Amino acid sequence: MRISFKIVLMVLSLIPLYFAVTGIFGGAVSNNEGVAVSAGLDNQYRYLSGYYLSLFFGIWYVLGDIDTRGTVLRLLILAIFIGGLARLLSFIQVGTPPPNAMVGMGLELGSPVLMLWHRLLERSVGPVVP
Repeated sequence: MRISFKIVLMVLSLIPLYFAVTGIFGGAVSNNEGVAVSAGLDNQYRYLSGYYLSLFFGIWYVLGDIDTRGTVLRLLILAIFIGGLARLLSFIQVGTPPPNAMVGMGLELGSPVLMLWHRLLERSVGPVVP
């Protein structure tokens, strides 16, 4: 069960990595259907894309020892969930975002499931997987 959990985390970590790379190097215009954006918005977008990269590295840090880094994982999941709540607020106040953002919001709001799965692993008896 630990190996399955690690594989799921590895695959899911590719999502923030993708958005980090495209956001840092492509800027906000890359996610705005080619429509120009203000310099301030682009600057903020690239800055926040750096957080996606940090999230990727944080997940891989946890993968190094999922049995003792549960607190770090819970903090990362909390950050992901709060981001989902922020997207939900935008959805309510501004309107429906593009489909990929809706998928992202769903994953972010569902991220506490990973925390529960990890809790089950912490309480399970079995060999520790490196």
